[in-house]
Amino acid sequence: MLLAYIKAAMRHAVYEILADDGTYYGEIPVCNGVYATADTLEACREELQEVLEEWILFRTHKHLPLPVIDAIELSIVEVA
Repeated sequence: MLLAYIKAAMRHAVYEILADDGTYYGEIPVCNGVYATADTLEACREELQEVLEEWILFRTHKHLPLPVIDAIELSIVEVA
């Protein structure tokens, strides 16, 4: 389920080349605050996925909700 969520989120990523220095910028708009920059598009994608993974872990640790992406909903359930 987690891998499916990450893949779905990455499909929503948008990228652009920054005019001032030619680096790549990527973000996942549905995941507020998930963005990355790198010298190549592939490096930007990799960095963006790392940021996404850390964002998911942080939000689950803090018991913050995660957005539903492509009908995939991650939720943390406490078990006794």
